[in-house]
Amino acid sequence: MEPGLSAHEQVAELQRDLAGKYRTHGPRLKELWRNMGPSQRERTMRAGARDGEVLKHSRDPSMGNVYKFMPEWNLKDVTAAGSDFLLHILEHRATKSLEEQYRTGFDDFPGDYELIVEMMRTRNLRHVDSFKNCYTLFMDGDKYGWSFEIVGDKEGMLAGLRPAIDAGLCVPQSVGELVLNRQIYLLQSLNIMIEDILEEGSTTRTQKQRPKKSSNAVTTAISQLSVKPSMPKLDLSGVQDMALDHKASLDDDLALVCTEPVVLSHLLHNWFFSRPELVPDEKGRRLPVHTDRFISGAFLDTIHNAVKGATIWNYLCRLLELLRTKTDKPHRQIILQEISNVCHLEYSRVQAILRRQVSIGGRFFKRVSNTYDNGNARISLKGKPEALAGNDQQLRFLLHLCQTEVTALKAVDWLTKLEELHSRNPIVRDNLHEGEIDALSDLAVIVAFIQSLSQVIAMPAFNRKKGQHFVAGAAALELELNQVKLEIDLSDFVVPIGNLLEPGMAESALKAFDAFIIDKTGTKMGYLYLDLIDDCITKLQEQLAAQAQQEAADKAAKEKESKNEYIPFPPEPPKAPEARVHERRQKEKTRPAHSSMYEISSTDLEAVAAAPAPPPPPEPFKVKSATAEVFSTLFSKAESRGSIPWTTFEAALAELKFSVIPKFGSVYTFYPPESMAIQKPLTLHRPHKSRIEGYLLPIFARRLNRLYGWGQGTFLTA
Repeated sequence: MEPGLSAHEQVAELQRDLAGKYRTHGPRLKELWRNMGPSQRERTMRAGARDGEVLKHSRDPSMGNVYKFMPEWNLKDVTAAGSDFLLHILEHRATKSLEEQYRTGFDDFPGDYELIVEMMRTRNLRHVDSFKNCYTLFMDGDKYGWSFEIVGDKEGMLAGLRPAIDAGLCVPQSVGELVLNRQIYLLQSLNIMIEDILEEGSTTRTQKQRPKKSSNAVTTAISQLSVKPSMPKLDLSGVQDMALDHKASLDDDLALVCTEPVVLSHLLHNWFFSRPELVPDEKGRRLPVHTDRFISGAFLDTIHNAVKGATIWNYLCRLLELLRTKTDKPHRQIILQEISNVCHLEYSRVQAILRRQVSIGGRFFKRVSNTYDNGNARISLKGKPEALAGNDQQLRFLLHLCQTEVTALKAVDWLTKLEELHSRNPIVRDNLHEGEIDALSDLAVIVAFIQSLSQVIAMPAFNRKKGQHFVAGAAALELELNQVKLEIDLSDFVVPIGNLLEPGMAESALKAFDAFIIDKTGTKMGYLYLDLIDDCITKLQEQLAAQAQQEAADKAAKEKESKNEYIPFPPEPPKAPEARVHERRQKEKTRPAHSSMYEISSTDLEAVAAAPAPPPPPEPFKVKSATAEVFSTLFSKAESRGSIPWTTFEAALAELKFSVIPKFGSVYTFYPPESMAIQKPLTLHRPHKSRIEGYLLPIFARRLNRLYGWGQGTFLTA
């Protein structure tokens, strides 16, 4: 189904969203709003407006035609002390049918039709299109706001429509579109306003705002880290360590998604608002941003993406370990082909995420109608990067990295150019938004891994026929989950998204999600991927055994042509969906009580089973007060933990004698001093605006704890 919605479909969606929010949060909204003073009300109202612009009064022309469409949405009337005006608007729009809103108003405001007609008469409001012989119906039901063109017997058709026309329920489309636009603008504003009131007024949300730096936070320091000139020359063991390190990082990320509501809420918000469906297609159609029915599907995608990323790196680690045990060249080639294809899969996954982040706003991308990639609408550049970017070098490099024809090895050049630009002009990097920086960092990790692996061993190119065990299995799981995505409904927990920050909401959402996946697939999402890894390793080993048997037969005949012949593993016939689900349910009964997807991540989607961290250092580190403050902020359990400048974090590690290798994509690897018992490197992404805050604090803290055993009592002021 084409995801673009017509105006009358958008109105219906937004009104359903508003009614649902009002049913769930109505009493709380009234309490919070009545406890707000004028300044707090104004702050809340501006928070949901583009660039914070809101009408000052009902006839304020400063925003162009806005006052003609929604004059009641103004600071004077809405934010006045003690006024219930907003609550009256909410009740009217959330509890009355669309036809009632069209016909009748509230307080001193007329119905939508009467207001638009008045604005056309007194304020010269007009639609840019004339819509010749086109009309719009405004009657309750699925056809509310439906427009049609009269072809043929116009007089006969109009005669039949005369009762509706006389009642004002059938109007020229040039008028109808203005009415629908008014309703869309106002309903969308109210949906946003509810979310902002709940956020502004809540005293129970976890990390309800991204915290600012506290007055007693650590001061910015110049990093004195020793910078290693280049990456140490790696062997296969070193490349495997790179993979293990990133796997551990993704394990931590997934665990935090399932245990830290602020992390889950942040990622869901990012995933929801970066949906490719929001990019206009060739005809300019897009979904309304605040249509809540897509939030539950975005929740599934958020968890799925985290699980899939962790799975891919787990499988790469398993393949590298298997490669180290094989010396026979044909056997190694089979494994290397599987590794090459999985690397290509991971590169494609993170490149797609970068593309969706850069496409936000739709300025440089267009959506391809009725075309999908892994269940998401396909987007493509509107032209060549050079033409789109003009003189903006950073944008040009980004757009090149988004091109599907740019392979991982080609991406090295563009990432290098981007990093050189940031080195020459660091302030340019701050023009990127947070999602772009995170996606760039993930892209840099897989690119660096492929580059390092290629320098250690000759890698075969991606192949669509050979080495497809994992790629084919992952594609089948992707398809299966996309087919059930439209059925999931977590609106009780995730609408609005900020509701996840209320006590118990994130945990309840995850449990409901788990139950849904079990019902539809027969097992938990983690097991879907854990079983995929096990199946692929089994098939690969069987293929290697078949290769060995073939080699033994060929050796006797000394047939040179067949000695290195590829031995394909015969594909299994696809199972019917019902049989597949039944098989999983039976397998579920045989799992140990606490068996979890440990090899994929450190968490199950229902109950966390964190991998054991190293023991803490035998003696606390005696450090400067600024360094102690950094780690106190990181490991604090307080709701608002503060904020740490990146340079201050670097300075803290410098005092501990860490060295660093900066890589492209704002990825940094910190190496502990030889005096430390644990010699594992720490790889981190420099955050947006170079500040560690909000959802990043638990991520950094968990990495430090998992690698070195550090915690709240590890650092004392000297």
